[in-house]
Amino acid sequence: MRRSHSVVSPDTPVRWSVFWQLWPYLLEFKNRVLLALLCLIAAKLASVALPYVLKYTVDSLNAQNVSETMMAVPIALIVAYGVLRLFNVILGEIRDTLFGRVTERAMRRLGLRVFEHLHRLDLSFHLSRQTGGLSRDIERGTSGISFLMRFLVFNIGPTLFEIALVVGILLVQFGWSFALIIMVSVVLYVYFSIQATHWRTRFVHAMNQADSNTNTRAIDSLLNYETVKYFNNEDYEFERYDEDLANWERARRKNRLSLFALNGGQALIIASAMTAMMANAAYGVSEGRMTIGDFVLINAFTMQIFIPLNFLGFVYREIRGSLANIDNLFALLDKVPKVLDLQDAPALQLTSGHIRFEDVSFHYHSDRPILQNVSFDIQPGHKVAVVGPSGAGKSTLVKLLFRFYDPNEGRITIDGQDIRQVGQSSLRANMAIVPQDTVLFNDTILENIRYGRPDATDNEVQRVIELAHLSDFISQLPSKERTQVGERGLKLSGGEKQRVAIARALLKNPRILVFDEATSSLDSHSEQLILQAMQSLEKGHTRMVIAHRLSTIVDADNIIVMQQGQIAEQGTHQELLKHDGVYAHLWRSQQKQHPQDNP
Repeated sequence: MRRSHSVVSPDTPVRWSVFWQLWPYLLEFKNRVLLALLCLIAAKLASVALPYVLKYTVDSLNAQNVSETMMAVPIALIVAYGVLRLFNVILGEIRDTLFGRVTERAMRRLGLRVFEHLHRLDLSFHLSRQTGGLSRDIERGTSGISFLMRFLVFNIGPTLFEIALVVGILLVQFGWSFALIIMVSVVLYVYFSIQATHWRTRFVHAMNQADSNTNTRAIDSLLNYETVKYFNNEDYEFERYDEDLANWERARRKNRLSLFALNGGQALIIASAMTAMMANAAYGVSEGRMTIGDFVLINAFTMQIFIPLNFLGFVYREIRGSLANIDNLFALLDKVPKVLDLQDAPALQLTSGHIRFEDVSFHYHSDRPILQNVSFDIQPGHKVAVVGPSGAGKSTLVKLLFRFYDPNEGRITIDGQDIRQVGQSSLRANMAIVPQDTVLFNDTILENIRYGRPDATDNEVQRVIELAHLSDFISQLPSKERTQVGERGLKLSGGEKQRVAIARALLKNPRILVFDEATSSLDSHSEQLILQAMQSLEKGHTRMVIAHRLSTIVDADNIIVMQQGQIAEQGTHQELLKHDGVYAHLWRSQQKQHPQDNP
Protein backbone atom coordinates (compact mmCIF):
# COMPACT_ATOMS: atom_id res chain seq x y z
CA MET A 1 0.00 0.00 0.00
CA ARG A 2 1.45 3.35 -0.98
CA ARG A 3 1.74 6.02 1.68
CA SER A 4 0.31 9.42 1.00
CA HIS A 5 2.89 12.14 0.67
CA SER A 6 2.72 14.60 3.53
CA VAL A 7 1.53 18.05 2.50
CA VAL A 8 0.60 20.79 4.94
CA SER A 9 -3.09 21.71 4.95
CA PRO A 10 -3.95 25.13 3.41
CA ASP A 11 -5.66 26.00 6.69
CA THR A 12 -2.46 25.46 8.65
CA PRO A 13 -1.09 28.79 9.95
CA VAL A 14 1.98 30.04 8.16
CA ARG A 15 5.16 29.45 10.14
CA TRP A 16 6.49 33.00 10.19
CA SER A 17 9.16 31.85 12.64
CA VAL A 18 10.98 30.65 9.54
CA PHE A 19 12.24 34.21 9.08
CA TRP A 20 14.02 34.09 12.43
CA GLN A 21 15.59 30.80 11.45
CA LEU A 22 16.99 32.49 8.35
CA TRP A 23 18.58 35.35 10.28
CA PRO A 24 21.82 33.49 11.16
CA TYR A 25 22.40 32.76 7.47
CA LEU A 26 22.23 36.49 6.68
CA LEU A 27 24.68 37.38 9.42
CA GLU A 28 27.44 35.23 7.94
CA PHE A 29 28.18 38.00 5.41
CA LYS A 30 27.27 41.17 7.32
CA ASN A 31 29.35 43.53 5.16
CA ARG A 32 27.87 42.20 1.93
CA VAL A 33 24.34 42.56 3.25
CA LEU A 34 25.08 46.14 4.42
CA LEU A 35 26.55 47.14 1.05
CA ALA A 36 23.58 45.56 -0.74
CA LEU A 37 21.16 47.55 1.44
CA LEU A 38 23.06 50.79 0.71
CA CYS A 39 22.82 50.07 -3.02
CA LEU A 40 19.11 49.43 -2.59
CA ILE A 41 18.51 52.78 -0.82
CA ALA A 42 20.50 54.67 -3.44
CA ALA A 43 18.56 52.95 -6.23
CA LYS A 44 15.21 53.85 -4.61
CA LEU A 45 16.21 57.50 -4.26
CA ALA A 46 17.24 57.53 -7.92
CA SER A 47 13.90 56.00 -8.95
CA VAL A 48 11.99 58.69 -7.00
CA ALA A 49 14.06 61.42 -8.70
CA LEU A 50 13.25 60.12 -12.20
CA PRO A 51 9.65 61.49 -12.36
CA TYR A 52 10.89 64.95 -11.31
CA VAL A 53 13.43 64.97 -14.14
CA LEU A 54 10.60 64.09 -16.53
CA LYS A 55 8.42 66.89 -15.10
CA TYR A 56 11.06 69.59 -15.52
CA THR A 57 11.96 68.30 -18.98
CA VAL A 58 8.35 68.50 -20.17
CA ASP A 59 7.79 71.93 -18.58
CA SER A 60 10.94 73.34 -20.18
CA LEU A 61 9.94 71.97 -23.59
CA ASN A 62 6.39 73.27 -23.15
CA ALA A 63 7.57 76.81 -22.37
CA GLN A 64 6.67 79.41 -25.03
CA ASN A 65 9.36 80.82 -27.30
CA VAL A 66 12.01 78.27 -26.38
CA SER A 67 15.24 79.63 -27.91
CA GLU A 68 18.19 77.60 -29.06
CA THR A 69 20.06 78.75 -25.99
CA MET A 70 17.25 77.60 -23.68
CA MET A 71 17.25 74.13 -25.36
CA ALA A 72 20.35 73.30 -23.34
CA VAL A 73 18.17 72.89 -20.24
CA PRO A 74 15.86 70.09 -21.52
CA ILE A 75 18.81 68.40 -23.20
CA ALA A 76 20.69 68.41 -19.89
CA LEU A 77 17.59 67.06 -18.14
CA ILE A 78 17.23 64.28 -20.72
CA VAL A 79 20.88 63.32 -20.20
CA ALA A 80 20.30 63.37 -16.43
CA TYR A 81 17.28 61.11 -16.91
CA GLY A 82 19.36 58.59 -18.84
CA VAL A 83 22.14 58.70 -16.22
CA LEU A 84 19.67 58.16 -13.37
CA ARG A 85 17.99 55.31 -15.24
CA LEU A 86 21.39 53.63 -15.84
CA PHE A 87 22.44 54.31 -12.25
CA ASN A 88 19.25 52.66 -10.99
CA VAL A 89 19.80 49.51 -13.06
CA ILE A 90 23.53 49.24 -12.26
CA LEU A 91 22.87 49.60 -8.53
CA GLY A 92 20.28 46.82 -8.76
CA GLU A 93 22.76 44.52 -10.50
CA ILE A 94 25.46 45.28 -7.91
CA ARG A 95 22.94 44.61 -5.14
CA ASP A 96 21.97 41.24 -6.63
CA THR A 97 25.61 40.28 -7.16
CA LEU A 98 26.52 41.12 -3.58
CA PHE A 99 23.56 39.30 -2.11
CA GLY A 100 23.92 36.32 -4.46
CA ARG A 101 26.85 35.06 -2.38
CA VAL A 102 24.72 35.28 0.77
CA THR A 103 21.89 33.31 -0.84
CA GLU A 104 24.16 30.62 -2.28
CA ARG A 105 25.97 30.13 1.02
CA ALA A 106 22.64 29.90 2.86
CA MET A 107 21.42 27.22 0.43
CA ARG A 108 24.66 25.33 0.96
CA ARG A 109 24.43 25.56 4.75
CA LEU A 110 20.78 24.54 4.80
CA GLY A 111 21.33 21.69 2.34
CA LEU A 112 24.15 20.31 4.49
CA ARG A 113 22.06 20.71 7.64
CA VAL A 114 19.17 18.73 6.13
CA PHE A 115 21.56 16.05 4.82
CA GLU A 116 23.22 15.66 8.23
CA HIS A 117 19.83 15.60 9.97
CA LEU A 118 18.53 12.86 7.68
CA HIS A 119 21.53 10.72 8.57
CA ARG A 120 20.87 11.30 12.28
CA LEU A 121 17.26 10.15 12.06
CA ASP A 122 16.59 6.60 13.15
CA LEU A 123 16.15 3.57 10.94
CA SER A 124 12.37 3.47 11.40
CA PHE A 125 12.08 6.86 9.65
CA HIS A 126 14.14 5.70 6.68
CA LEU A 127 12.20 2.46 6.37
CA SER A 128 8.94 4.42 6.02
CA ARG A 129 10.14 7.36 3.91
CA GLN A 130 9.36 7.90 0.23
CA THR A 131 12.63 8.83 -1.46
CA GLY A 132 11.06 10.60 -4.45
CA GLY A 133 8.69 12.73 -2.38
CA LEU A 134 11.41 13.48 0.16
CA SER A 135 13.83 14.68 -2.53
CA ARG A 136 11.14 16.98 -3.96
CA ASP A 137 10.42 18.39 -0.49
CA ILE A 138 14.10 19.18 -0.01
CA GLU A 139 14.47 20.68 -3.49
CA ARG A 140 11.37 22.89 -3.21
CA GLY A 141 12.14 23.83 0.38
CA THR A 142 15.71 24.92 -0.42
CA SER A 143 14.51 26.96 -3.40
CA GLY A 144 11.83 28.51 -1.20
CA ILE A 145 14.46 29.55 1.35
CA SER A 146 16.46 31.27 -1.40
CA PHE A 147 13.36 33.11 -2.61
CA LEU A 148 12.41 34.29 0.88
CA MET A 149 15.88 35.57 1.65
CA ARG A 150 16.17 37.54 -1.57
CA PHE A 151 12.70 39.03 -1.85
CA LEU A 152 11.90 39.61 1.79
CA VAL A 153 15.06 41.68 2.32
CA PHE A 154 15.20 43.47 -1.04
CA ASN A 155 11.63 43.76 -2.28
CA ILE A 156 8.87 43.82 0.34
CA GLY A 157 10.47 46.29 2.74
CA PRO A 158 11.83 48.64 0.03
CA THR A 159 8.53 48.55 -1.87
CA LEU A 160 6.56 49.60 1.20
CA PHE A 161 9.16 52.32 1.87
CA GLU A 162 8.81 53.63 -1.69
CA ILE A 163 5.00 53.67 -1.47
CA ALA A 164 5.14 55.67 1.78
CA LEU A 165 7.65 58.11 0.27
CA VAL A 166 5.58 58.73 -2.87
CA VAL A 167 2.33 59.10 -0.91
CA GLY A 168 4.01 61.71 1.29
CA ILE A 169 5.26 63.64 -1.76
CA LEU A 170 1.82 63.60 -3.38
CA LEU A 171 0.14 64.74 -0.17
CA VAL A 172 2.52 67.66 0.37
CA GLN A 173 2.83 68.80 -3.23
CA PHE A 174 -0.54 68.03 -4.84
CA GLY A 175 -3.09 67.62 -2.05
CA TRP A 176 -5.02 64.94 -0.23
CA SER A 177 -7.06 63.67 -3.22
CA PHE A 178 -4.05 62.11 -4.96
CA ALA A 179 -2.69 60.64 -1.72
CA LEU A 180 -6.13 59.24 -0.85
CA ILE A 181 -6.52 57.48 -4.20
CA ILE A 182 -3.11 55.87 -3.83
CA MET A 183 -3.71 54.84 -0.22
CA VAL A 184 -7.14 53.33 -0.88
CA SER A 185 -5.92 51.44 -3.94
CA VAL A 186 -2.85 50.12 -2.11
CA VAL A 187 -4.88 48.91 0.87
CA LEU A 188 -7.51 47.35 -1.40
CA TYR A 189 -4.85 45.70 -3.55
CA VAL A 190 -2.97 44.23 -0.58
CA TYR A 191 -6.18 43.01 1.09
CA PHE A 192 -7.43 41.38 -2.12
CA SER A 193 -4.04 39.77 -2.79
CA ILE A 194 -3.84 38.29 0.70
CA GLN A 195 -7.39 36.92 0.67
CA ALA A 196 -7.20 35.56 -2.87
CA THR A 197 -3.78 34.02 -2.27
CA HIS A 198 -5.04 32.30 0.86
CA TRP A 199 -8.01 30.97 -1.11
CA ARG A 200 -5.86 29.51 -3.86
CA THR A 201 -3.25 27.98 -1.55
CA ARG A 202 -5.26 24.76 -1.49
CA PHE A 203 -4.76 24.45 -5.24
CA VAL A 204 -1.00 25.00 -4.87
CA HIS A 205 -0.86 22.25 -2.24
CA ALA A 206 -2.90 19.89 -4.39
CA MET A 207 -0.58 20.53 -7.33
CA ASN A 208 2.55 19.95 -5.20
CA GLN A 209 1.15 16.73 -3.78
CA ALA A 210 0.23 15.46 -7.24
CA ASP A 211 3.72 16.36 -8.44
CA SER A 212 5.35 14.51 -5.52
CA ASN A 213 3.13 11.46 -5.95
CA THR A 214 3.94 11.29 -9.65
CA ASN A 215 7.67 11.58 -9.00
CA THR A 216 7.55 8.98 -6.22
CA ARG A 217 5.63 6.56 -8.42
CA ALA A 218 8.16 6.91 -11.26
CA ILE A 219 11.21 6.43 -9.01
CA ASP A 220 9.64 3.49 -7.16
CA SER A 221 8.79 1.74 -10.42
CA LEU A 222 12.23 2.31 -11.95
CA LEU A 223 14.04 1.13 -8.81
CA ASN A 224 12.00 -2.08 -9.06
CA TYR A 225 12.61 -2.45 -12.80
CA GLU A 226 13.47 -6.16 -12.57
CA THR A 227 10.38 -6.97 -10.50
CA VAL A 228 8.18 -5.19 -13.06
CA LYS A 229 9.74 -7.32 -15.81
CA TYR A 230 9.55 -10.58 -13.87
CA PHE A 231 5.82 -10.20 -13.36
CA ASN A 232 5.14 -8.74 -16.82
CA ASN A 233 3.42 -5.72 -15.24
CA GLU A 234 4.55 -2.92 -17.55
CA ASP A 235 0.97 -2.08 -18.57
CA TYR A 236 -0.10 -2.06 -14.92
CA GLU A 237 2.72 0.36 -14.08
CA PHE A 238 1.80 2.56 -17.07
CA GLU A 239 -1.83 2.73 -15.92
CA ARG A 240 -0.90 3.65 -12.36
CA TYR A 241 1.56 6.29 -13.54
CA ASP A 242 -1.03 7.73 -15.93
CA GLU A 243 -3.52 7.97 -13.05
CA ASP A 244 -1.00 10.05 -11.12
CA LEU A 245 -0.33 12.17 -14.21
CA ALA A 246 -4.08 12.72 -14.66
CA ASN A 247 -4.35 13.92 -11.06
CA TRP A 248 -1.37 16.19 -11.67
CA GLU A 249 -3.03 17.57 -14.84
CA ARG A 250 -6.30 18.34 -13.01
CA ALA A 251 -4.44 19.98 -10.13
CA ARG A 252 -2.42 22.13 -12.54
CA ARG A 253 -5.59 23.24 -14.36
CA LYS A 254 -7.32 24.30 -11.13
CA ASN A 255 -4.19 26.14 -10.03
CA ARG A 256 -3.97 27.96 -13.35
CA LEU A 257 -7.62 29.06 -13.21
CA SER A 258 -7.25 30.30 -9.63
CA LEU A 259 -4.16 32.27 -10.70
CA PHE A 260 -6.20 33.83 -13.52
CA ALA A 261 -8.81 35.01 -11.00
CA LEU A 262 -6.14 36.50 -8.77
CA ASN A 263 -4.30 38.30 -11.56
CA GLY A 264 -7.55 39.57 -13.05
CA GLY A 265 -8.69 41.11 -9.76
CA GLN A 266 -5.31 42.76 -9.23
CA ALA A 267 -5.34 44.18 -12.77
CA LEU A 268 -8.83 45.65 -12.20
CA ILE A 269 -7.71 47.48 -9.04
CA ILE A 270 -4.57 48.84 -10.74
CA ALA A 271 -6.47 50.00 -13.84
CA SER A 272 -9.12 51.76 -11.73
CA ALA A 273 -6.50 53.55 -9.63
CA MET A 274 -4.51 54.62 -12.70
CA THR A 275 -7.65 55.99 -14.35
CA ALA A 276 -8.68 57.92 -11.22
CA MET A 277 -5.19 59.42 -10.81
CA MET A 278 -4.96 60.49 -14.46
CA ALA A 279 -8.47 61.99 -14.43
CA ASN A 280 -7.66 63.94 -11.28
CA ALA A 281 -4.40 65.23 -12.79
CA ALA A 282 -6.08 66.16 -16.08
CA TYR A 283 -8.69 68.13 -14.14
CA GLY A 284 -5.92 69.98 -12.30
CA VAL A 285 -4.22 70.89 -15.61
CA SER A 286 -7.51 72.11 -17.11
CA GLU A 287 -8.02 74.44 -14.14
CA GLY A 288 -4.48 75.77 -14.39
CA ARG A 289 -3.45 74.48 -10.96
CA MET A 290 -1.03 71.98 -12.51
CA THR A 291 1.33 72.01 -15.47
CA ILE A 292 1.74 69.42 -18.18
CA GLY A 293 4.94 68.43 -16.38
CA ASP A 294 2.91 67.82 -13.23
CA PHE A 295 0.57 65.59 -15.26
CA VAL A 296 3.58 63.59 -16.47
CA LEU A 297 4.96 63.51 -12.90
CA ILE A 298 1.67 62.11 -11.54
CA ASN A 299 1.56 59.53 -14.33
CA ALA A 300 5.17 58.47 -13.68
CA PHE A 301 4.67 58.27 -9.92
CA THR A 302 1.48 56.23 -10.32
CA MET A 303 3.16 53.77 -12.66
CA GLN A 304 6.19 53.69 -10.38
CA ILE A 305 3.95 52.86 -7.44
CA PHE A 306 1.97 50.13 -9.14
CA ILE A 307 4.88 48.38 -10.84
CA PRO A 308 6.46 47.42 -7.49
CA LEU A 309 3.00 47.02 -5.98
CA ASN A 310 2.14 44.52 -8.68
CA PHE A 311 5.45 42.83 -7.94
CA LEU A 312 4.58 42.88 -4.26
CA GLY A 313 1.48 40.85 -5.06
CA PHE A 314 3.63 38.33 -6.92
CA VAL A 315 6.14 38.24 -4.07
CA TYR A 316 3.41 37.64 -1.49
CA ARG A 317 1.97 34.81 -3.57
CA GLU A 318 5.40 33.27 -3.94
CA ILE A 319 6.23 33.73 -0.27
CA ARG A 320 2.93 32.05 0.66
CA GLY A 321 3.76 29.21 -1.71
CA SER A 322 7.38 29.07 -0.53
CA LEU A 323 6.31 28.90 3.09
CA ALA A 324 4.02 26.02 2.19
CA ASN A 325 6.96 24.30 0.46
CA ILE A 326 9.52 24.85 3.20
CA ASP A 327 7.06 23.89 5.93
CA ASN A 328 7.69 20.22 5.14
CA LEU A 329 11.43 20.89 5.14
CA PHE A 330 11.44 22.51 8.57
CA ALA A 331 9.00 19.89 9.86
CA LEU A 332 11.60 17.37 8.75
CA LEU A 333 14.30 19.29 10.62
CA ASP A 334 12.03 19.31 13.67
CA LYS A 335 11.88 15.52 13.74
CA VAL A 336 13.77 14.22 16.75
CA PRO A 337 15.66 10.93 16.29
CA LYS A 338 14.43 8.16 18.55
CA VAL A 339 18.01 7.05 19.15
CA LEU A 340 19.97 9.92 20.69
CA ASP A 341 23.39 10.26 22.28
CA LEU A 342 23.55 11.53 25.82
CA GLN A 343 24.92 15.03 26.18
CA ASP A 344 28.74 14.89 26.16
CA ALA A 345 28.56 11.11 25.73
CA PRO A 346 32.08 9.60 25.98
CA ALA A 347 33.62 7.53 23.22
CA LEU A 348 33.54 3.76 23.51
CA GLN A 349 36.74 2.52 25.18
CA LEU A 350 37.30 -0.82 23.49
CA THR A 351 39.79 -3.02 25.31
CA SER A 352 39.00 -6.65 24.55
CA GLY A 353 35.69 -6.69 22.66
CA HIS A 354 33.51 -8.48 25.20
CA ILE A 355 29.85 -8.18 24.14
CA ARG A 356 26.97 -8.95 26.51
CA PHE A 357 23.20 -8.94 25.95
CA GLU A 358 21.43 -8.67 29.31
CA ASP A 359 17.68 -9.48 29.45
CA VAL A 360 17.09 -7.64 26.18
CA SER A 361 13.47 -7.22 25.07
CA PHE A 362 12.39 -5.28 22.02
CA HIS A 363 9.30 -4.59 19.96
CA TYR A 364 8.43 -2.35 17.01
CA HIS A 365 4.79 -2.36 18.14
CA SER A 366 3.71 -3.17 21.68
CA ASP A 367 1.32 -5.91 20.53
CA ARG A 368 4.06 -7.75 18.62
CA PRO A 369 7.20 -8.56 20.66
CA ILE A 370 10.32 -9.34 18.62
CA LEU A 371 12.79 -10.22 21.39
CA GLN A 372 11.93 -11.39 24.90
CA ASN A 373 14.50 -11.48 27.71
CA VAL A 374 17.44 -12.43 25.52
CA SER A 375 20.74 -12.88 27.39
CA PHE A 376 24.08 -14.17 26.08
CA ASP A 377 27.79 -13.35 26.05
CA ILE A 378 30.31 -13.09 23.25
CA GLN A 379 33.72 -13.48 24.85
CA PRO A 380 36.67 -11.52 23.44
CA GLY A 381 38.05 -13.18 20.33
CA HIS A 382 35.24 -15.72 20.20
CA LYS A 383 32.87 -16.55 17.37
CA VAL A 384 29.20 -16.73 18.35
CA ALA A 385 26.61 -17.76 15.80
CA VAL A 386 22.88 -17.02 15.94
CA VAL A 387 20.57 -19.35 14.02
CA GLY A 388 16.86 -19.94 13.80
CA PRO A 389 13.87 -19.66 11.46
CA SER A 390 12.88 -16.42 9.70
CA GLY A 391 11.24 -13.93 12.06
CA ALA A 392 12.99 -15.31 15.13
CA GLY A 393 14.69 -11.97 15.78
CA LYS A 394 18.22 -12.75 14.55
CA SER A 395 18.75 -9.60 12.44
CA THR A 396 17.11 -7.46 15.14
CA LEU A 397 20.02 -8.39 17.43
CA VAL A 398 22.38 -6.84 14.88
CA LYS A 399 20.31 -3.64 14.62
CA LEU A 400 20.31 -3.31 18.40
CA LEU A 401 24.06 -3.88 18.58
CA PHE A 402 24.64 -1.08 16.05
CA ARG A 403 22.11 1.11 17.94
CA PHE A 404 19.73 1.56 15.05
CA TYR A 405 17.20 0.96 17.81
CA ASP A 406 17.44 0.89 21.61
CA PRO A 407 16.06 -2.06 23.61
CA ASN A 408 12.73 -1.52 25.33
CA GLU A 409 14.10 -3.44 28.30
CA GLY A 410 17.52 -4.72 29.29
CA ARG A 411 20.84 -3.48 27.99
CA ILE A 412 23.77 -4.32 25.72
CA THR A 413 27.33 -3.76 26.92
CA ILE A 414 30.75 -3.83 25.27
CA ASP A 415 33.62 -4.23 27.69
CA GLY A 416 31.20 -3.34 30.49
CA GLN A 417 30.00 -0.09 28.87
CA ASP A 418 26.30 0.29 28.14
CA ILE A 419 26.21 1.19 24.46
CA ARG A 420 23.44 3.73 25.18
CA GLN A 421 25.92 5.67 27.33
CA VAL A 422 28.59 6.09 24.61
CA GLY A 423 28.64 8.03 21.34
CA GLN A 424 27.07 6.23 18.40
CA SER A 425 29.91 7.25 16.09
CA SER A 426 32.58 5.68 18.30
CA LEU A 427 30.44 2.56 18.74
CA ARG A 428 30.09 1.95 15.01
CA ALA A 429 33.71 2.88 14.35
CA ASN A 430 34.73 -0.25 16.26
CA MET A 431 32.47 -2.62 14.31
CA ALA A 432 32.09 -3.77 10.72
CA ILE A 433 29.26 -5.71 9.12
CA VAL A 434 28.65 -7.78 6.04
CA PRO A 435 24.87 -7.49 5.59
CA GLN A 436 22.60 -10.06 4.04
CA ASP A 437 21.26 -7.59 1.46
CA THR A 438 24.26 -5.68 0.14
CA VAL A 439 23.44 -2.34 -1.49
CA LEU A 440 26.35 -0.57 -3.19
CA PHE A 441 26.87 3.04 -4.19
CA ASN A 442 26.67 4.01 -7.87
CA ASP A 443 30.46 4.18 -8.12
CA THR A 444 33.39 1.94 -9.02
CA ILE A 445 34.17 -1.40 -7.37
CA LEU A 446 37.35 0.16 -6.02
CA GLU A 447 35.56 3.06 -4.31
CA ASN A 448 32.81 0.82 -2.95
CA ILE A 449 35.43 -1.30 -1.23
CA ARG A 450 37.42 1.75 -0.09
CA TYR A 451 34.21 2.99 1.61
CA GLY A 452 35.11 0.67 4.49
CA ARG A 453 38.06 2.98 5.22
CA PRO A 454 38.10 6.06 2.95
CA ASP A 455 41.76 6.84 3.70
CA ALA A 456 42.96 3.37 2.63
CA THR A 457 45.61 3.16 -0.09
CA ASP A 458 45.10 1.32 -3.39
CA ASN A 459 47.49 -1.41 -2.21
CA GLU A 460 45.42 -2.01 0.91
CA VAL A 461 42.27 -2.23 -1.20
CA GLN A 462 44.00 -4.71 -3.56
CA ARG A 463 44.91 -6.87 -0.57
CA VAL A 464 41.33 -7.26 0.63
CA ILE A 465 40.19 -7.83 -2.97
CA GLU A 466 42.42 -10.92 -2.97
CA LEU A 467 41.23 -12.02 0.48
CA ALA A 468 37.61 -11.75 -0.66
CA HIS A 469 38.42 -13.78 -3.79
CA LEU A 470 37.38 -10.98 -6.11
CA SER A 471 40.61 -10.92 -8.14
CA ASP A 472 39.53 -13.41 -10.81
CA PHE A 473 36.18 -11.71 -11.29
CA ILE A 474 37.70 -8.22 -11.50
CA SER A 475 40.44 -9.32 -13.92
CA GLN A 476 37.75 -10.30 -16.45
CA LEU A 477 36.18 -6.82 -16.46
CA PRO A 478 37.26 -4.33 -19.18
CA SER A 479 37.80 -1.54 -16.65
CA LYS A 480 38.99 -3.89 -13.87
CA GLU A 481 38.38 -2.40 -10.39
CA ARG A 482 37.34 0.92 -12.01
CA THR A 483 34.14 -0.72 -13.30
CA GLN A 484 30.95 1.12 -12.36
CA VAL A 485 28.55 -1.09 -10.38
CA GLY A 486 25.39 0.84 -11.29
CA GLU A 487 22.67 2.21 -9.02
CA ARG A 488 22.44 0.09 -5.84
CA GLY A 489 25.02 -2.29 -7.41
CA LEU A 490 22.53 -3.67 -9.93
CA LYS A 491 25.27 -4.50 -12.47
CA LEU A 492 26.72 -7.14 -10.12
CA SER A 493 25.25 -10.46 -9.11
CA GLY A 494 24.20 -11.16 -5.55
CA GLY A 495 27.35 -13.17 -4.86
CA GLU A 496 29.62 -10.51 -6.39
CA LYS A 497 27.99 -7.80 -4.31
CA GLN A 498 28.42 -9.89 -1.18
CA ARG A 499 32.12 -10.37 -1.87
CA VAL A 500 32.49 -6.60 -2.33
CA ALA A 501 30.77 -6.16 1.06
CA ILE A 502 33.11 -8.71 2.64
CA ALA A 503 36.14 -6.91 1.19
CA ARG A 504 34.78 -3.61 2.53
CA ALA A 505 34.39 -5.05 6.03
CA LEU A 506 37.85 -6.63 5.91
CA LEU A 507 39.35 -3.27 4.89
CA LYS A 508 37.82 -1.57 7.93
CA ASN A 509 39.28 -4.37 10.08
CA PRO A 510 37.80 -3.41 13.48
CA ARG A 511 37.89 -5.48 16.68
CA ILE A 512 34.25 -6.58 16.30
CA LEU A 513 32.97 -8.23 13.10
CA VAL A 514 29.32 -8.96 12.33
CA PHE A 515 28.21 -11.23 9.51
CA ASP A 516 24.48 -11.22 8.75
CA GLU A 517 24.14 -14.29 6.52
CA ALA A 518 27.21 -12.95 4.74
CA THR A 519 27.68 -15.91 2.42
CA SER A 520 24.02 -16.60 1.60
CA SER A 521 24.45 -15.54 -2.06
CA LEU A 522 27.65 -17.54 -2.69
CA ASP A 523 28.08 -20.97 -4.16
CA SER A 524 29.61 -23.65 -1.92
CA HIS A 525 33.11 -23.38 -3.47
CA SER A 526 33.31 -19.58 -3.14
CA GLU A 527 31.80 -19.81 0.32
CA GLN A 528 34.50 -22.17 1.54
CA LEU A 529 37.29 -20.04 0.07
CA ILE A 530 35.94 -16.89 1.73
CA LEU A 531 35.36 -18.70 5.04
CA GLN A 532 38.99 -19.80 5.01
CA ALA A 533 40.11 -16.24 4.28
CA MET A 534 37.91 -14.87 7.05
CA GLN A 535 39.18 -17.48 9.51
CA SER A 536 42.75 -16.42 8.90
CA LEU A 537 41.82 -12.78 9.37
CA GLU A 538 39.40 -13.27 12.26
CA LYS A 539 42.04 -14.21 14.82
CA GLY A 540 41.76 -11.85 17.75
CA HIS A 541 38.40 -10.48 16.57
CA THR A 542 35.10 -10.82 18.36
CA ARG A 543 32.62 -12.20 15.83
CA MET A 544 28.85 -12.36 15.74
CA VAL A 545 27.49 -14.43 12.87
CA ILE A 546 23.85 -14.62 11.79
CA ALA A 547 23.69 -17.82 9.79
CA HIS A 548 21.25 -19.75 7.68
CA ARG A 549 23.63 -22.43 6.45
CA LEU A 550 24.63 -24.30 9.58
CA SER A 551 27.67 -25.76 7.82
CA THR A 552 29.32 -22.33 7.99
CA ILE A 553 29.22 -22.07 11.78
CA VAL A 554 30.19 -25.55 13.02
CA ASP A 555 33.44 -24.05 14.32
CA ALA A 556 31.65 -21.40 16.42
CA ASP A 557 32.55 -21.17 20.09
CA ASN A 558 28.87 -20.88 20.90
CA ILE A 559 25.72 -21.32 18.80
CA ILE A 560 22.55 -19.57 19.93
CA VAL A 561 19.30 -20.99 18.60
CA MET A 562 16.50 -18.40 18.42
CA GLN A 563 12.83 -19.27 18.27
CA GLN A 564 9.94 -16.77 18.47
CA GLY A 565 12.17 -14.06 19.93
CA GLN A 566 13.64 -16.22 22.67
CA ILE A 567 16.74 -18.37 23.07
CA ALA A 568 15.60 -21.96 22.64
CA GLU A 569 19.04 -23.49 23.28
CA GLN A 570 22.72 -22.72 22.99
CA GLY A 571 26.05 -24.53 22.96
CA THR A 572 28.73 -25.77 20.57
CA HIS A 573 27.87 -27.69 17.43
CA GLN A 574 28.58 -31.08 19.03
CA GLU A 575 26.76 -30.20 22.25
CA LEU A 576 23.63 -29.15 20.38
CA LEU A 577 23.66 -32.30 18.24
CA LYS A 578 23.87 -34.42 21.39
CA HIS A 579 21.04 -32.41 22.91
CA ASP A 580 18.90 -33.44 19.92
CA GLY A 581 16.71 -30.35 20.05
CA VAL A 582 15.81 -27.58 17.60
CA TYR A 583 19.37 -27.23 16.26
CA ALA A 584 19.78 -30.96 15.65
CA HIS A 585 16.49 -30.99 13.75
CA LEU A 586 17.63 -28.04 11.58
CA TRP A 587 21.00 -29.72 10.98
CA ARG A 588 19.49 -33.01 9.80
CA SER A 589 17.03 -31.14 7.58
CA GLN A 590 19.80 -29.14 5.87
CA GLN A 591 22.02 -32.21 5.46
CA LYS A 592 19.24 -33.96 3.56
CA GLN A 593 18.79 -30.94 1.27
CA HIS A 594 22.53 -30.15 0.84
CA PRO A 595 24.63 -33.25 1.57
CA GLN A 596 27.64 -31.56 -0.08
CA ASP A 597 27.72 -29.05 2.79
CA ASN A 598 28.77 -31.73 5.29
CA PRO A 599 32.05 -30.39 6.70
